[in-house]
Amino acid sequence: MKLYGLKNCDSCKKAIKELSDAGHRIDFFDIRRTPLEYLQVVLLLKRHGETILLNRKSTAWRKLEKDSRDLMPLDLLRQNPTLFKRPIIYDGAVSYVGWTNDVKAALGA
Repeated sequence: MKLYGLKNCDSCKKAIKELSDAGHRIDFFDIRRTPLEYLQVVLLLKRHGETILLNRKSTAWRKLEKDSRDLMPLDLLRQNPTLFKRPIIYDGAVSYVGWTNDVKAALGA
């Protein structure tokens, strides 16, 4: 299982702990140091949509200039990886965004 997020993100920390406690082996990737590849972002947008993937409630979003907010979601996320809702979890070919009760149940945490 691969988990993409930020090392100081509370949701990511909770997800790692709960998934590990449930017996999953987690490979963690800090999206600041290891950004998602272009194709990964394209596929995530296609699977989940910008409404789920792009965190418009974040501090990073509020700090963006108006012109930057008008960029296409793909460009925005590629330029500002902290705008991703976190964590992004890959369990094989299936991806999940966020650490909601639905995601926890789907992953057995």
